Amino acid sequence: MQRTGSWKRRSRKERHAAAQLAQMLPCEPDSVSALKGTDDGWSADVEVVEIRRVPDTTSVMASYRVHLDEQGELVGYERTRRYARGHIDR
Repeated sequence: MQRTGSWKRRSRKERHAAAQLAQMLPCEPDSVSALKGTDDGWSADVEVVEIRRVPDTTSVMASYRVHLDEQGELVGYERTRRYARGHIDR
């Protein structure tokens, strides 16, 4: 199911997804790299700082896929990737 909406609406969904994940993990959300509508709600990819290091480019990051229902409540999440902040995918 394709969802449409204003950028402000998407920003609220992104912030909500990151905030709900932050309540579940001892990690700090850094950004939302993807947000899409699904048949039963929303799916968001949230980047979090798992281990903060100096310099910052060596911090350990992780991508979590967050699943939200139609009301925006967290129904599940999973870590999909772990990487160094300065690492570029090829």
